[in-house]
Amino acid sequence: MADAFRDKILAGKVAYVAGGSSGINLGIAQRLAEQGARLAIVSRSQDKIDAAVKSITDAGGTAFGVSADVRDYAAVEASLKATHERFGDIDVLVSGAAGNFLAPVVGMSANAFKTVVDIDLIGTFNVLRASFDFLKKPGASLISITAGQGSHPMMFQAHACAAKAGINMLTRCLAMEWGPAGIRVNAISPGPIAETEGMARLAATPAMEAALKARIPLRDYGAKRDIADMALYLASDNAVYITGAIMDVDGGSSLGDASADALTARR
Repeated sequence: MADAFRDKILAGKVAYVAGGSSGINLGIAQRLAEQGARLAIVSRSQDKIDAAVKSITDAGGTAFGVSADVRDYAAVEASLKATHERFGDIDVLVSGAAGNFLAPVVGMSANAFKTVVDIDLIGTFNVLRASFDFLKKPGASLISITAGQGSHPMMFQAHACAAKAGINMLTRCLAMEWGPAGIRVNAISPGPIAETEGMARLAATPAMEAALKARIPLRDYGAKRDIADMALYLASDNAVYITGAIMDVDGGSSLGDASADALTARR
């Protein structure tokens, strides 16, 4: 099976995907494995990890799973050490664990706010910081998953906005600090992506979905493959001079409301 991956973009490389057992991150993991990377899938649920690993190995890829909560620095560090012991220096690291829900600030407890910040921002810091000693230097590519809320305020999303804004700034700071070691640090900001838990919560009815699509310049949701392809690009040698970037993959939704009503109002 190694021969089948000899000419792949990531042949011989090692990838670590935090949150890689489901959703967008699983799509990224599968795409990286499809292109020859040897994968470590890290998540809290062992059942989901096992299913994700099976989906990759059944397709001919190489993967194993480690259970860890990104909020637990020691557990994250142990998962990185296990990956390094199994495969060697890590070439590609994806930090994508996240949590979210709709809630006004007045209706949100301090613990609820803290939970999202802990998973998204502190979890991203833990994964990135703990990875340093296990990375290929020079040459490693680190990718965080952020969201449009990191740049654009949104009602009922104060917790996610704060956490994602932190991820964006952490990405830029690490790009500056770790660039001299030959480590690239970037982030992907997905827009509305079909068949994800996030969109099921944020646009829970057909009417809400239709209204949201009407505001997007490209008039549709993206696919998990769109995010996976961006991750593959950032992981590859095609992006060796890109660092500190927040890559919007959102159909233009971050540009503003492009609905017919908005266009009419501007005339």
